Amino acid sequence: MKLLGREEKSVLILGSAPDAIRVREFDLSRFSAIVAINNAWQLRDDWTHIVYPEDFAETRRPSDVGGKSVIEYDQFVPANNQFGGTIYAGGTMAFTSGYWALAALKPDLMAFLGCDMVYEGDQSSSHFYGQGEPDPLREDPTLQSLEAKSERLRWMAFDNQCLCLNLSEKSASRLTFDRLDSNWLGLSLVDLRANGLKQLETGLAPNGANRALAEEKRLGYFVESGAYWKSDMQLDAGKLAYVDSLWLQVFQSGQP
Repeated sequence: MKLLGREEKSVLILGSAPDAIRVREFDLSRFSAIVAINNAWQLRDDWTHIVYPEDFAETRRPSDVGGKSVIEYDQFVPANNQFGGTIYAGGTMAFTSGYWALAALKPDLMAFLGCDMVYEGDQSSSHFYGQGEPDPLREDPTLQSLEAKSERLRWMAFDNQCLCLNLSEKSASRLTFDRLDSNWLGLSLVDLRANGLKQLETGLAPNGANRALAEEKRLGYFVESGAYWKSDMQLDAGKLAYVDSLWLQVFQSGQP
């Protein structure tokens, strides 16, 4: 299928939430790329890219990537910097990988699975492989509202004519993207994307994104290396919370 005279580009961002195991049942032939985050490469053999940070344990990395692409900080940090930097993007791998894919792969559609970032409750495991570390919930002023960071990524994708979707079937997810079940894989990507972007455009708050971007620029929170926790920059949690509040108002339609 072609989109605007060229081949469509649809990307799957695959995380490690318990729901991610459903990916084993999917026909992923329509995807241009399958981007596995950290341990998610274990779910299927046909992933095309793996993204992980420096501190991702060697024992958990694939022993043989077989010509597939390994994306580490020297690639995903500059990609995140194109969209304002890690402080505003939110320093957790679901968002980091999304911004990298948006910059490097330039997709028309990004579908996320296993990126719910939910750790509450009495569940026996937080990841498909067992209990993992709740990285997104660490004490970090950049991660006060995962929903706001999700809305920011959704708008950045929208601004690049890319539609973000959440394939999770879990009752709770911190991603704010519209949800679709796996049946969408048989639908027309052209129609799905066009309708989704049109709906988002209809719900845009007047000048909402410009206000949020202007406040980010005014604060000037930027660390080129991405390692803001190692810098001398003092981040004001209250001011970052205000930025979050602005991003939460960009799409007037609210939570899907």
